[in-house]
Amino acid sequence: MPGPPRIHDTAMIEDNVSIGDGSSVWDNVHIRFDTSIGEECIVGEKTYIAYGVRIGNRVKINSMVYICNAVTIEDGVMISAGTIFTNDRFPRAATPDLSELRGSGPDEHTLKTLVCEGATIGAGSTIGNDLEIGRFAMVGMGSVVTRSVADFHLTLGNPARPVGVVCRCGPLVHRFPEGVQELVQVACSECNRQYVIDAQKNVTEVPISGGANMETSRSEAP
Repeated sequence: MPGPPRIHDTAMIEDNVSIGDGSSVWDNVHIRFDTSIGEECIVGEKTYIAYGVRIGNRVKINSMVYICNAVTIEDGVMISAGTIFTNDRFPRAATPDLSELRGSGPDEHTLKTLVCEGATIGAGSTIGNDLEIGRFAMVGMGSVVTRSVADFHLTLGNPARPVGVVCRCGPLVHRFPEGVQELVQVACSECNRQYVIDAQKNVTEVPISGGANMETSRSEAP
């Protein structure tokens, strides 16, 4: 069983923060109030996590990551160094007449982001809002994500676009063709897991053994 969470002396943890057993919070991390972090997570140095953020179990957050309010991160997600989340599509510092600062609390302009289980976000990426990063999807380093990413899709660039399909264990198993995508079944060379990819680029996992039904991705390709 994992022991109690380990928190560096220089970390700043505000009120009503929940950190699960076996988790580690490293130096100069700032976690705002009402945030929850699951078991066996790692929060790297100089990372900022805003208030009300929800983080699942066995999540790795590297150094200098910025996670804003209205972000939810499910189990087993990897967030690489320097990733930035956003939650306001048209931010302003002050009111229209510039007479006072706008409040920092959530309002009608605050938009949610969901990072689904098993996903990876590469170093230096910027994640937009009002979108979802699908299950076991992978965002390439330095990408700017402006729309949802389907399950198992590898997405790259600025703005990020899907270029192929990755396995649960990580490697690329299929690169999307330039023309029309046909129905294909592919296998991972590392773990031999198999996937069916349809003409709309939706990915379905083939059961490893004896399953009666395939598990279909819960998000459609953009």
